[in-house]
Amino acid sequence: MTFWRIDTPAQTLVLGTDGGMASCHYWGAPLPADADLAALVAAGTGGITGGMLDALPPLSLIPEARRSFPGQPGLVAYQDGAPLEPEWRFEGADQGEALTLRHTAPGLRLEITARAMDHGLIALSVRLSSDAALTLHHLALALPVPPHLSHLTELAGRWTREFQPVTSALDHGARLRDARTGRSGHEHPPHLWLTAPGTTNTTGEAVALHYGWSGGHRMLVETLPEGRRQIQLGHCAGSERAPGTAFATAEIWLARGDQGLNSISVPFQRAIRDRLPPARQPRPVHYNGWEAIYFRHDPAELAQIAERAAALGAERFVLDDGWFGRRDDDTSSLGDWVIDPRKHPQGFGPLIDKVHALGMRFGLWFEPEMVNENSDLCRAHPDWVLGPADQIRGRNQLHLDLSRQDVGDYLFDRISAILTAWDIDYVKWDHNRLTPWPDAAQTRGVYALLDRLRAAHPAVEWESCASGGGRIDAGILTRCARVWLSDSNDALERLRIQHHAACLLPACATGSHVGPRACHTSGRILPMTLRAWTAAQRHMGFEMDPRELTGDEAATLTRVTAWWKANRGWTQAGDIWRLDRPDGALAEMQLAADGSRLVIFAAQIETQTALQPPPLRLTALDPSARYRLRMIERPCGHPASATAITRGEVVLDGASLMAQGLALPPAFPQTVAVIEGERL
Repeated sequence: MTFWRIDTPAQTLVLGTDGGMASCHYWGAPLPADADLAALVAAGTGGITGGMLDALPPLSLIPEARRSFPGQPGLVAYQDGAPLEPEWRFEGADQGEALTLRHTAPGLRLEITARAMDHGLIALSVRLSSDAALTLHHLALALPVPPHLSHLTELAGRWTREFQPVTSALDHGARLRDARTGRSGHEHPPHLWLTAPGTTNTTGEAVALHYGWSGGHRMLVETLPEGRRQIQLGHCAGSERAPGTAFATAEIWLARGDQGLNSISVPFQRAIRDRLPPARQPRPVHYNGWEAIYFRHDPAELAQIAERAAALGAERFVLDDGWFGRRDDDTSSLGDWVIDPRKHPQGFGPLIDKVHALGMRFGLWFEPEMVNENSDLCRAHPDWVLGPADQIRGRNQLHLDLSRQDVGDYLFDRISAILTAWDIDYVKWDHNRLTPWPDAAQTRGVYALLDRLRAAHPAVEWESCASGGGRIDAGILTRCARVWLSDSNDALERLRIQHHAACLLPACATGSHVGPRACHTSGRILPMTLRAWTAAQRHMGFEMDPRELTGDEAATLTRVTAWWKANRGWTQAGDIWRLDRPDGALAEMQLAADGSRLVIFAAQIETQTALQPPPLRLTALDPSARYRLRMIERPCGHPASATAITRGEVVLDGASLMAQGLALPPAFPQTVAVIEGERL
């Protein structure tokens, strides 16, 4: 048996082969440099008992049906109409910055690559090539699930309610999901974790896996008859629709930690932040006019709104849907990326001049992948539509086939012409309709178009929006510096969504806006204090008609925006540490990269169960350092409720703040406490 190992400060991965397909023999806590890997594997190998085969079929990195493997195989493909079940032979290994294990079978080659990443992560991927064309249904890498990690948490959701964790116990059978909507999805974002019993945000062992692909994924977690468990990740089944001779998975990122969910979340935040494309610094406060005007574009009204937004502190003005073709509602003009002269008779010039005079930059909305049947483009090129003519429409629109070079060329020319003609430094790239079927070539076409536009317009920033948070993954986040996390501007929903999305997303990449007084997606009316501080926890912006604000609301929003601007230099470069709170409350701590500054946001969403909330225990501090804390936003509550932090500054060592914590005043629902801190 030949072994290789990939080590990071947080985890060790041991791979090995006896001449056939390589397997993962260990994935867990870091091992000593001189660990006897052969003895490790031997000590962990189970025996044979009644009702079993005479030998245990290997759980290889690509589980093989031909080896009598009792679970789901990692490769399902067909050649000349027959199932492809190759007999893999190990050919060799290349180890430099990454380890590549090479396997061969008649007419086939398979390369599995593993590499250590920054921040304690490990990455895995596989590439399959063939001398003759084959039809690929499914290709996935498989890892063993450590048996003591008994709970699986997936992220589920829907439009306006993304990133909702769902936890289940792993006891028997299989858990399969095939995300087939053509994007990462509200329903099944490609991120999950496995935990030991009792794991919280701050304590317990956990591992996490992320599939960095924007076109839908397939996840399998399976308990085999003898008790072993496997987890597989790859593209969603059937998404390689055309026969071919070369196929590859995206990278799977692995994290592991024994200090709770934070120990597997902060490494992902850092890795995503490091790989974001360049963006304007400092990060500007956004104003997006969608929920103020929708399709109603009147130059005089836009000028008034711009003046008010700038007075509140906005630094970038984004013009959303409705500026092109004859786009008076969502039934027409997608694909016709020409400015509507009825709404903007002089083009964008007057509005951009106004925005610039107010000290703001100008951004613009596109939905490049889509077309309306009522459009010049669809009338000229009905063959450019992806899918059958009788498919169900979504938002009155259809998908363009971005696997076609002529479609990509057309979109590049039209979008590039707009970006060349006008001083635009930001594009909100939207995606409001599911694909008619999963298609990996479509995703590759989106990547190619984005890459081409970014190369042609390096000063333009790009935001990923897909009806809100429908396309958020490591693949799109190497191309877009920001994501629109949700179409919900309801602060209570936002608090939950962005809190759970911190399992992956850093603050600087997460758009969060202050919405209208009466939320357009929930109907709820929430206090400005909660709405403003919720947006200030991420990349802050506004998305309402600023003319509706009362004097008090405007003063609160201006104050919180000024705080965000004064602190964005370190908050947007720092980490989000989620804190443990009772049900009905959420709390986070943002910590500067050098640990010198922190801010705590503690929201009371529902009525407290107990009269007194438990002390808020912090995390990730230097135990021996002293910290000065002060409350800058006191939550609404009983007038007589007071604690040390409401009376003045508190100075405590890090060990005490993490062991005992800080007593917060009892608070009413829909309120938030904000506490600043510095290391002395």
